Amino acid sequence: MNSAYVVGHLTVKDADRWAEYRRQVPATLAPWGGELVFRGTQIATLAGHSPHPDIVVIRFPSASACEGWFHSPAYQALIPLRQRAAEMDLLAYQA
Repeated sequence: MNSAYVVGHLTVKDADRWAEYRRQVPATLAPWGGELVFRGTQIATLAGHSPHPDIVVIRFPSASACEGWFHSPAYQALIPLRQRAAEMDLLAYQA
């Protein structure tokens, strides 16, 4: 079984709401075996174009766990908060 990763490229619009969203996400990951790999801030664009300065990477044990998490009622309930807090491109990858 291959791991799956969610990669979020983001620009925070409201720091307080973003902090609230970040506090709530871990509880939505646990049932799906999701774990935060890292969060970071871009230090340079070495090639191409990168519209967002921040990144988050979350690992899941499988693509089905990744999909289950994203579509879960617990995570879906957080999407309006995320949309108010940050502009985000959220992508899924399998490794």
